[in-house]
Formats: sequence, C-alpha cells, structure tokens
Amino acid sequence: MKYFIIRGMVLSLAFLLVFSALTPLQAAENSAAVKKININSATLVELQELPSIGSKIAQRIIDFRKKNGNFKRIEEIMKVKGIGEKTFLRFKDLITTGTSSTSKK
Repeated sequence: MKYFIIRGMVLSLAFLLVFSALTPLQAAENSAAVKKININSATLVELQELPSIGSKIAQRIIDFRKKNGNFKRIEEIMKVKGIGEKTFLRFKDLITTGTSSTSKK
C-alpha cells in the first residue's frame, strides 16, 4: 500500500514539474505573438484598440503626428492631450514607432 502512495506522489510531482515548466514557455509565445501597433502609421480604428484610447484621443494622436511628424520614441505619445503617464503605462508594451536601432541603410 505504501508503494502505491509513494508512486502516486512521485508521479504527481513529476507532472507538476513538467506543466509548471511549460507555463512560462506558453506565456512567452503568447506575448511574442502580440503584434504591436505602430503609432506612426496606425489608423483611427487601430489606435482605438489600445487600452483607454477612444475615438477622440485616437484622433488627437493622428492630428499630433500630422502637425509634428512621426514619433521618434514611444514616450513622446504623452505629449498628446489626454495621454498622461498612467494611461501610457497601460499600453506602452503594445506600441512601437516602427523604428529599429539595428536597421541598415
């Protein structure tokens, strides 16, 4: 009887270790699969997919980039009226400026 209990505990522990090792891998795959929104080329509808961004603020982003040119860094989006640090922190991992420091010309 003790043999079956110990064997069951060992198998349970083995399954626990295997599945706990897979969870971070799945999370990494899911986060890599999320396509970032390019704030320099996104449409009104695409910008509204960001948390806390409605049609008015999305239009302000478009107007801001028309007036001032493309954003060089994602943090510059906080210059748009209605986007403060708190709002920026909600979507900073979901946006890009489309520029890459490793790009070659």
